[in-house]
Amino acid sequence: MEETRISDSKVEKLEEENEEAQAEIQIWKYIFGFSILGTVKCAIELGIADAIENHHQGLMTLSELASAVGCTDPSYLFRIMRLLVHQKFFKERSTIGCTTGYANTPLSRRLLRRGENNMADFILLENSPPMLAPFQCLSNHVRGTSDKSIFEEANGENLWKFTEANPDQSKLFSDAMSNDARVLIPKVIKGCPEVFDGITSLVDVGGGDGTTIGLLVKAFPWINGINFDLPHVAFVAPECDGVTHVGGDMFEYVPKADAIIFKWILHDWNDEDCIKILKKCKEAIPKDKGKVIILDAVIGQPKDDKFEGLKLMLDMIMMAHTIKGKERTLSEWDSILMEAGFSHYVINSIPAVHSVIVAFP
Repeated sequence: MEETRISDSKVEKLEEENEEAQAEIQIWKYIFGFSILGTVKCAIELGIADAIENHHQGLMTLSELASAVGCTDPSYLFRIMRLLVHQKFFKERSTIGCTTGYANTPLSRRLLRRGENNMADFILLENSPPMLAPFQCLSNHVRGTSDKSIFEEANGENLWKFTEANPDQSKLFSDAMSNDARVLIPKVIKGCPEVFDGITSLVDVGGGDGTTIGLLVKAFPWINGINFDLPHVAFVAPECDGVTHVGGDMFEYVPKADAIIFKWILHDWNDEDCIKILKKCKEAIPKDKGKVIILDAVIGQPKDDKFEGLKLMLDMIMMAHTIKGKERTLSEWDSILMEAGFSHYVINSIPAVHSVIVAFP
């Protein structure tokens, strides 16, 4: 018995020592972690992934890459690439001349400025000064020492007024949401095509430049699409076959249609505002076949979800960027949908941060 206790004690000590060693490495990763994001942003602005992708062999030496991106001192670029190779954004391969060349990976192709999986604009948005600044005020908000939203405290106006007053930031925001749509909507179409059965008209509320509704109308050409957003957004959206752009305020009205879709909209608002918006939607759809499709996160669903950590990160972003927005659990979604007067709903899981919530009047 004594030997067992000694053995257990040694195991516990070894586990504690291992935890301490891991903690030492982890804390330095958090201390220096911003440098990775800054370097990734630099790579996007330089167009490194695009230069490699457009090269006829898809493989470039340091000197070729430096010339392509306009880098006068290749030693700086070498250090950039050394870190990004270590982080597995790019990979090294030998060229025909046995020198080191750089090639793209599935991860670096997310940094392309074009392409169905690119997330470059989303990275640039979340790393822009107005979006980073609120995190410097987060503790004030948690303590309740300011009566302003965190974004307003950091930038002087809330997110929506700020983007309306700053066209470049508004475009970057819209482009980032388009990045998400091009990745997400094909998964929705593949995973839940039945959601769009029987729909002849569909309104995308807060649809930005119309990417989401455009993709859906292309996949389901019998649908007439309406892209509904604030006037300063809708009136500059590009033309799209089968889509009409309409400017307005979802708190005042929502255009009538068979169905309404939201992508990452309701998480921007508190419960009371969500209920108001959902009631407007319920008024706009037919009672017999109408539906509201919500593409948003559901925290804790499904169980053992590999995206759960990302949902919790996104919840912090909602805290920093919106007035009282948040990511919701199943019970919280149930509460606002029932309060808004919907009779029932179903939740479909897809391989994404978002779930597909379908609510019926």
